[in-house]
Amino acid sequence: MKIRPSLCNALLLLLFLLTTSLLAQKDAEPFVYGDALPDAPELAQRGTYAVGVRTIDLVHEDQVDVLRSKEGNDPLYDRPLKVEVWYPCLSQSPDASLITYDEVMGTAGDAKRPLIPFQFLGRANRDAAAITGEGAFPLVVVSHGYVGSRYLMTYLTENLASKGYVVAAIDHTESTFRDAAGFQSTLLNRSKDILFVIDEMAKHGASQDENFFGGIVDAEHTAVIGYSMGGYGALNAAGAAYSEFAINFFSGMTGGSKALASRGVGEEYARSLDPRIKAVVAFAPWGMERGVWDSETLKGLTVPTLFVAGSEDDISGYENGIKAIYEGAVNADRYLLTYINARHNVAPNPPPAAALAPGLHIDEYYRYAEPSWDQRRMNNINQHFITAFLGIRLKGLEYEQFLDIAPDSNDATWPGFVPRSSTGMELLSAKAQ
Repeated sequence: MKIRPSLCNALLLLLFLLTTSLLAQKDAEPFVYGDALPDAPELAQRGTYAVGVRTIDLVHEDQVDVLRSKEGNDPLYDRPLKVEVWYPCLSQSPDASLITYDEVMGTAGDAKRPLIPFQFLGRANRDAAAITGEGAFPLVVVSHGYVGSRYLMTYLTENLASKGYVVAAIDHTESTFRDAAGFQSTLLNRSKDILFVIDEMAKHGASQDENFFGGIVDAEHTAVIGYSMGGYGALNAAGAAYSEFAINFFSGMTGGSKALASRGVGEEYARSLDPRIKAVVAFAPWGMERGVWDSETLKGLTVPTLFVAGSEDDISGYENGIKAIYEGAVNADRYLLTYINARHNVAPNPPPAAALAPGLHIDEYYRYAEPSWDQRRMNNINQHFITAFLGIRLKGLEYEQFLDIAPDSNDATWPGFVPRSSTGMELLSAKAQ
C-alpha cells in the first residue's frame, strides 16, 4: 500500500500539531484557584501588589473549655489559634510566584472519612518581606465553616491581599478538618476568636519592635468575612446578639453552661463590640432557621453587610434562613447576592483534584463543590463584588456603580460583566432604617 505524498504530509502536520499542543500543555502555566476566567467580571482581576503569606500562632488565654463543662461548671484553658496572613509584599513577579499549600480532606475522628493529606497551588510568596513606606493596609479577618480550615478560600484571600489588604484567616480550634470536636465549641468560640484575632493583628500592626507586620496593619478599618459557621460568628461579632432561645439551647446541650450568654443581649456583649469593624461579608450564614437570632437581636447589627447565598441552600436555609437575616437586619445598610439554584457552597475554593479519587466519600467532593454553578466562575464573581463592597467601606473607593444595579441579572448585563455573562443572579439592597 502506497501513501500519497499529500496524505503523508497531512499526517505529519497532524502529528506535529498534536506534539506541539502536548508540549504547550506541559509547559503552560497551571490554572490556580482564583485566576480570572475569560468572562470574569472586571473587579475579579488581581491587584497590583505581589502577595506574601505567613503563618502565625496565637494563644487566647483563659477561655471557657466548654467541651469539658459539667453541671454548669466551666473550666478554663488556653486556646491556640493558627492564623494564615496574606499581605502586600516585595517581589519582582507578582503573577508568577506559585506556592504549595498543605491541606487535608476528611474529618478528625470520623472512621468513614479519614484524614488524607493533599496539596494545591496558590499565587503567593512564603514569608516574603512586607511592603513598607506605603502606610498601613485595611485588615480583613476570615472565618471558615464547620468543619474547614484557613485555606478554604485562598482564591479570595490572595486576591484581596493583591489589592492592598492584610488578610488574616483563622484555623478555629476544634472546628477544622484536623481537630474537629464537639459543635458546642464552634457555637461559643466563633465570634470570640474573630474579635481576639482583630486585637492581636492590631497589636502586631502597631508595634515597630522586631515585628513582621509592624506598620502595615490598619485595624481601624477592619472587615470580617465568614462562611456558614463563620458567617454565624461574623454577624455576632458585628452586633447581632444571639437570642435567648439560642442561649438556652446551648445550655441544654452543654450540661448547664451559661457561657454563650456572654454573646447575647447584655452589658458584657455590648462592651465586646468593636467599632473598628466597618464591614461584614456573610457567606451562607448558619443559624436563623434554628432560632439563633430573632427580630429584636438582628436589630443590633448596624455594620454594613454583604450577604451571599444560594437560593437552594439546604444547610442554612434561604427564605427562612439567609434572606430572613437580610430582611431582619433593618439597622444596617445591606446587600444580598443570590446565586439562583445554588446550594450552600457559595464560598469555598473549587474541589481539589484529590477529591476526585475513586473510593472517597462523596462528601469530600461536596465539601467544596456546587452542583449548579462552575465554582471557578462563582469565585470570580465573589472576588468582583467583595472588591467593590470592601473598596467602598474600607478604602473610600467609588465603586457604587458595581453595587447599585438592577436586582435581576437577567434583565440587563450588570456593570463590570462581559456582555451576556451576568445571568442567574439577584442582587437586593436596602438602607438602614
